[in-house]
Amino acid sequence: MQNYFSSDYKIGILGGGQLGKMMLYDARKFDIVTHVLESNTEAPSAIACNKFVYGDIQDYETVVNFGKEVDLITFEIEAVNLQALQKLEELGKTVYPSSATLELIQSKQKQKKFYRENNIPTSPFTNFESLSELKSAYQNNEFKLPQVWKAATGGYDGKGVQVLKTESDFDKLVDAPCLIEEMIDFEMELAVIVARNPSGEKKSYPVVEMEFHPEANQVEYVLSPARITDEIAQKARDLAERVSQKFEHVGLLAIEFFLTKDGDILVNEVAPRPHNSGHLTIEGNYTNQFEQHLRSILDLPLGDSSTKKPAVMVNLVGDENHQGQVLYENIDQIFALKGVTPHIYGKKETRPFRKMGHVTIINESIEEARTMAEKVKKQIKVISDEKL
Repeated sequence: MQNYFSSDYKIGILGGGQLGKMMLYDARKFDIVTHVLESNTEAPSAIACNKFVYGDIQDYETVVNFGKEVDLITFEIEAVNLQALQKLEELGKTVYPSSATLELIQSKQKQKKFYRENNIPTSPFTNFESLSELKSAYQNNEFKLPQVWKAATGGYDGKGVQVLKTESDFDKLVDAPCLIEEMIDFEMELAVIVARNPSGEKKSYPVVEMEFHPEANQVEYVLSPARITDEIAQKARDLAERVSQKFEHVGLLAIEFFLTKDGDILVNEVAPRPHNSGHLTIEGNYTNQFEQHLRSILDLPLGDSSTKKPAVMVNLVGDENHQGQVLYENIDQIFALKGVTPHIYGKKETRPFRKMGHVTIINESIEEARTMAEKVKKQIKVISDEKL
């Protein structure tokens, strides 16, 4: 077996955001050497890696040269240069998740076609190559509003998504390859994280429930376990593991679902990396998602994914009226609360709805944890001296 620990074996991480930073905590725990490639010198991961390399993760030559210096390449964001990963694999470098998996996921058009071709339940959709093609289809009565529009690539944290209610909403769209999906009358949004290693061992985490901010279209609260029946929970985990198997991914795969009013589970989209829906595993589960990702890509036995205690995570995002040097107003007050743990990502500048940190609340009662999470959300203000 390869000796990863206290050796010169190197993991290279593409992207230096908060997901990378939290992954690096566990790499530090095991004394594994890490290199990070990121174009922002003040990125959260800069303080936690062995070597920080300044560069663009979307630039072919930069990614190839970075990958040549490490033994294994992984990423904390999907928007990386796919051709560079393919080249590194040709050179004999280990890349997890693989370029083949990433290629299917990077484009939402390919991702949705993949679900259809593999009989994975998902909302009805239509792909378009341009805005003019989309408008023409509407004018020819090929679909009716409302629909959900998604950019084929580049969407993240609510960006690249638009609900189309009237024809005037087309004016808000960019001219790019895209897709539209039928609006689903769902009961709630759920997520399951699946870990899989090269040997084929896989483990899923308990189903979590996600509550979204109505304006920002990003996750506001995550509840674990989800407030659903055991039957629905098992159905979601079985489907998540089937999706994982079909993608043949290695590492973590976060699968987001719609639970319909009729009790059906539909795959919304996936992310081949640690995910916002799994942050509460740091305090709430026996093996957190970041350690599990490392275990997966290093082909180590996977850790126990079960829940220690019910947990709720609340995202700390920038106040919509502030931009500038960040101030966490009233954060000292939550340190006195039992079972409450804040995580600050290290971003020096706040802007509206930017993810700046999260807080996890663990409690014997999921309802009490959810109530406390709302109090925390109201108490902490992520602001700056400069108002917009």
